[in-house]
Amino acid sequence: MLNRRAFLEMTGAGLLSQGVLHAAQDQSSQQKGTRGRLAVLTTEWRYHSHAWHMAERFLVGYPRGGRWHTPALSVVSAYVDQFPSNDLSRQRSAEFGFPIYPTVAEALRCGGDKLAVDAVLLIGEHGKYEVTKFGQTQYPRYELFKQATDVFRADGRAVPVFNDKHLSWKWEWAREMYDLSRELKFAFAAGSSLPGTWRMPAVDLPFGAEVDEVLCLAIGGMDSYDFHALEVIQCMAERRRGGETGVVAVQGLKGDSVWRAMDAGNWQAGGWNSQLFEACLSRSQTLTQPETYSHRFPTRKQMQEWVAEPVAYRIEYADGMKATMLLMNGLVGDFTFAAKIRGQEQPLSTLFYLPSVPNVAYSAELMAKAEATFVTGKAACPLERTLLTTGLVEAGVRSVGQGEKRLETPHLAISYMVGRESTFAQE
Repeated sequence: MLNRRAFLEMTGAGLLSQGVLHAAQDQSSQQKGTRGRLAVLTTEWRYHSHAWHMAERFLVGYPRGGRWHTPALSVVSAYVDQFPSNDLSRQRSAEFGFPIYPTVAEALRCGGDKLAVDAVLLIGEHGKYEVTKFGQTQYPRYELFKQATDVFRADGRAVPVFNDKHLSWKWEWAREMYDLSRELKFAFAAGSSLPGTWRMPAVDLPFGAEVDEVLCLAIGGMDSYDFHALEVIQCMAERRRGGETGVVAVQGLKGDSVWRAMDAGNWQAGGWNSQLFEACLSRSQTLTQPETYSHRFPTRKQMQEWVAEPVAYRIEYADGMKATMLLMNGLVGDFTFAAKIRGQEQPLSTLFYLPSVPNVAYSAELMAKAEATFVTGKAACPLERTLLTTGLVEAGVRSVGQGEKRLETPHLAISYMVGRESTFAQE
């Protein structure tokens, strides 16, 4: 792998309401010659990386509501932390004419002595970084963010920032990022693509509903896809009566402990509501089947044969709501959600639909949220949601790593309210 600064010196590249938001984006992008200036800070830019998913939307545009949208901002500079053998950043730099700078400060100042961009897209995902004893990859989201805010403070001006995924692997740093955005008074949005993608059916949790228990059945690993599953839970649960109240405890389970929890049959016995699990399986479009079968409900024995290492996070909220996140690779290949609403016999349930490669249109929907944040100067999705889910990821992996101990989480007493309007893709 090339050293970043060595490469730059060698090549010289361093020289080089939804309706309201739609209207703001369209009006801004149609004004010729007035596109904003965007700096991209990323750990790695290669095929299938998050920079490929997201930063390139601001190079070539993206589809929205049946038309091709030209963003209101264009990429004018970049900082890239690592250059793997299949790096694309150098190719994109040459093709689209933006320089790659050797430091974050130079990228934000475009080689000058003052902040010279209108917004920052921070993508701290992928690349080779050290891993904690709990299995958390130490992606430098916090470090890149801090270097950006150091420029804001020194230059006396701050611009909107969008951070891909959770804020940091370390809770104290995540909280500092949140607090810094408030102190320096700039719009700061973050999170997963899951809350904004399409749903089948296209339902939201009824605003103000009383909710007893929720469950998300998902794929992937800890410290990665667990974050997406937790954002699925949170974007639905935050609409319940009284809004978000925070989390008081988290317990992580892995392997045989998950199967024992499933056999328990309900939350009180140490498991989860089996009706919610059934609803999620019934919404899945990728439910694994025995040979020659199509959409047969799997037996408990089959599930255990197919899923090598299941993971569960059991989450207790301050207002009494309970939530379960399940990662079951081998059983499903998608994200589904179900909720037990008080007074309703059948659960509310839906599939969070993710269009496939190479178009991955759900990342376009996420970048529409980022662009709206940049254009309006107001976060298009609640930062408190991602602050909370960041803490939940850390608590979940630490609980598993500490022998599946139930961890009390007084630091996750995060309360917030969202509006009544649905904010997921429906066009």
